Amino acid sequence: MLAEIGKDISKARELLQRGLAVAIPTETVYGLAANALDPNAVLQIFEIKNRPQFDPLIVHGASRERLSNYVTAFPDWAVKLADALWPGPLTLVLPKAKSIPDLVTSGMDTVAIRVPNHPMTLDLLSQLDFPLAAPSANPFGYVSPTSAKHVMMQLGEKIPYILDGGECAVGVESTIVGEVEGRVIVLRLGGVSVEEVEALIGKVEVLTESLPNAVIPGSLTSHYAPRTPLVVGPIEFDKYKRSLIGALRFSVESEKLHPSQQVVLSRAGDLREAAKNLFAAMRQLDRQGAKVIFAEEFPEEGLGRAINDRLRRAATQ
Repeated sequence: MLAEIGKDISKARELLQRGLAVAIPTETVYGLAANALDPNAVLQIFEIKNRPQFDPLIVHGASRERLSNYVTAFPDWAVKLADALWPGPLTLVLPKAKSIPDLVTSGMDTVAIRVPNHPMTLDLLSQLDFPLAAPSANPFGYVSPTSAKHVMMQLGEKIPYILDGGECAVGVESTIVGEVEGRVIVLRLGGVSVEEVEALIGKVEVLTESLPNAVIPGSLTSHYAPRTPLVVGPIEFDKYKRSLIGALRFSVESEKLHPSQQVVLSRAGDLREAAKNLFAAMRQLDRQGAKVIFAEEFPEEGLGRAINDRLRRAATQ
């Protein structure tokens, strides 16, 4: 069944409140939106896009005041940019509040937020009591959509509704600005120029390969890597004392380890449940003082591919 295309904001609101994903217009590109506070809703984004990794998602809200509820700090430089450039194609990366699920931020302690400059979407956001996570509304690896028709062509069979807001005015993704080691850095070039940013807060750096890039949605090799070394593959009992091993398991515990040393992501063998529990499990094992964490490989199907990709990224260091 194909998605319905329409201008009914109340229908989009109802579907989002039911935990479903819908396509929404912004001034940059069309987004695939879902309740950013609901891990089950966010999982749909990855499934629908067939996104092979859990990249951080940008969280959209109706105003700075509302988005302030989802960060723990809003530094002066960010306030100046937000007040001058929101609504608009600017994303700020700030420390996240606990209410934002790890799935949205790929396990990181920062969240990307913005207020989109589109009247229909601003109206929609003002009617919701939660923000929206919304990457581009296209299958992974395809060109970003700038019209409802583009979304229909690419995702029409996978979503119930496309909120039609016409052609996107900007047509390129938002500029991302964050703070790295006390320096304000343009982490991704986009719809707001570096000159516009500097006119408001002074000289800034622009990301280069030599700078840390662990806070940029959609662009890194390793997102949240635990402090404890993580190895993807069978547990190497001959190499480590059992008391020093932690294990990340899919559905069945290892009989050779104490239950306290391992986390099972889904005893029912449900890849969606496993994906939802992944980042919390990594954090739990990281706190247990093991010398090494062994993560078994997951089935290369559905969200299993995303879990495997995420584990490999966490193991890259």
